Amino acid sequence: MSSAKLWKNSRGVLSAITLAVHSGSGRAERPFVAVNCAGMPETLLESELFGHVKGAFTGAHQPRPGALLQAHNGTLFLDEVGDLPADIQVKLLRFLEDGEIRAVGADH
Repeated sequence: MSSAKLWKNSRGVLSAITLAVHSGSGRAERPFVAVNCAGMPETLLESELFGHVKGAFTGAHQPRPGALLQAHNGTLFLDEVGDLPADIQVKLLRFLEDGEIRAVGADH
């Protein structure tokens, strides 16, 4: 699996720069996925990043890929990545080291 490019934002300054870098890169034809880590409730962050399986929680009527899969071979921009809760940072580190993505509600 190719690694996703991660950029840390500083109060919104880098978002336009990040998109410009993506647009001028070899990944320009691939997805650009941005996630505002500070602007999302903690209860939704794990599902937003890693996805979920059908029935994982109330309202999960169908499986949904998370931002990590949506950005595959493209660019993933995590706005305010330092605001992620520690348990989600651990899962993100596991993805960066091993490529492991465990969707919310998955058995594996």
